[in-house]
Amino acid sequence: AQTRGQKLSQMALAWVLRGDRVTSVLIGASKIAQLDDAAGMLANRHFTEQECAAIDAILNDAG
Repeated sequence: AQTRGQKLSQMALAWVLRGDRVTSVLIGASKIAQLDDAAGMLANRHFTEQECAAIDAILNDAG
């Protein structure tokens, strides 16, 4: 997330929405600032092949 210039929460939202399978996500927000922060994901929602491979490797190691 750091190398993408995003917070981890923003990158996570972009990751979940990257494909055609998921069209929306539910987030719990109790403050407007939290919604604004989540919307910041829109500034960088696409992943390079290298980013996808790195994230997949992390996810595979965790599972």
